[in-house]
Amino acid sequence: MRIQQVVLKNLPADFAKLEALASISPQLLLVFGSPAHFSDPSLANELALRFATAQRVGCSTAGEISIEGVENGSTVVTALHFETTALKVVHADLNSMEESFSAGEALARQLVDFAPKAAMVFGQGVNINGSAMIDGLVKHLGASLPITGGLAGDDGAFQKTYTLCNLGTSSNRLVAVGLKGDELQFTHGSFGGWKPFGPTRKVTRSVNNVLYELDDEPALAVYKRYLGDHAKDLPGSGLLFPFEMLSDEREPSGLIRTILGVNESDGSLTLAGAITPGGYLRLMHAQTDGLVDGAEEAARATLRLMAHTPQTGLALLVSCVGRKLVMGGRVDEETEVVHQTLGQQATLAGFYSYGEISPGHGIQNCQLHNQTMTISYLCETAE
Repeated sequence: MRIQQVVLKNLPADFAKLEALASISPQLLLVFGSPAHFSDPSLANELALRFATAQRVGCSTAGEISIEGVENGSTVVTALHFETTALKVVHADLNSMEESFSAGEALARQLVDFAPKAAMVFGQGVNINGSAMIDGLVKHLGASLPITGGLAGDDGAFQKTYTLCNLGTSSNRLVAVGLKGDELQFTHGSFGGWKPFGPTRKVTRSVNNVLYELDDEPALAVYKRYLGDHAKDLPGSGLLFPFEMLSDEREPSGLIRTILGVNESDGSLTLAGAITPGGYLRLMHAQTDGLVDGAEEAARATLRLMAHTPQTGLALLVSCVGRKLVMGGRVDEETEVVHQTLGQQATLAGFYSYGEISPGHGIQNCQLHNQTMTISYLCETAE
């Protein structure tokens, strides 16, 4: 497996940097960039012109991750050449949140005959129920298939995000990459580092990922009470105070849900993924040290799943934009600790997202996560 990476900061001036990627004859380009770059047709056109035979996949971000660290307003292009691994890229339109499950099904049906060993999925970050989309995938691909990836960002505006495939960029398209091969090693890890605060609240009315009532009160009213002065900055400030989902026994389930939107007229909160009707939620907050420790644990979990010594490979990092807001100027610390833990043979690429896709910490099935650092490690190794 061969990997090359460039970071584009100024378009079109930096397009000349793409020449460095051609030396490995890439079969797959992973492209993560700012919404300003993704809304510029010249990016997709230039990639198609230079790499007509490669699959081009990616999404817009709320921050870009590369071997150079964390950037804003750039595009990271990572070129991959596999020696023995086969890949298949598929896409499906998603025109409304209500179609999320069927769009996930549409992706999965296109991959079933390919029989992937693993899959990566990138979806729009707004107007989507990420949990339902994953349920559609799992229905046809099975719960045991490792599926990772994330939902696109737009620098925290929550207005319009983009995905990329060989058709170009789109604000209403899901993209998935299926991978298989006897020498493919694909492992993953996901962890948060957030801490709970306040009492446990019962979900007394919800529909899918829309939360209407907590303890028989309008959910927005309850939420605003706890946010205090931060309430005036909703929905953006909701990234700092996600919900932890609890089991029927009021124990942590390993899942966190971020606020994507508020509805003042009906007092509801729209979350990034589905919540359990009649279940329990508790607010969370974080400090930088705890989030960095969580990123390190995600990297250690990734290593623990490896059957062979890590080879030269790609570490795909998808971290929540809420973590980036909490860490501020120290945000590079979580990518640095991941690189230190995985080793120098790992090339880092990824983005800050509106939802992370991975089997979770202690959870076998693929889930939609919020506020986690999620890592996927791809490499080829002889049996």
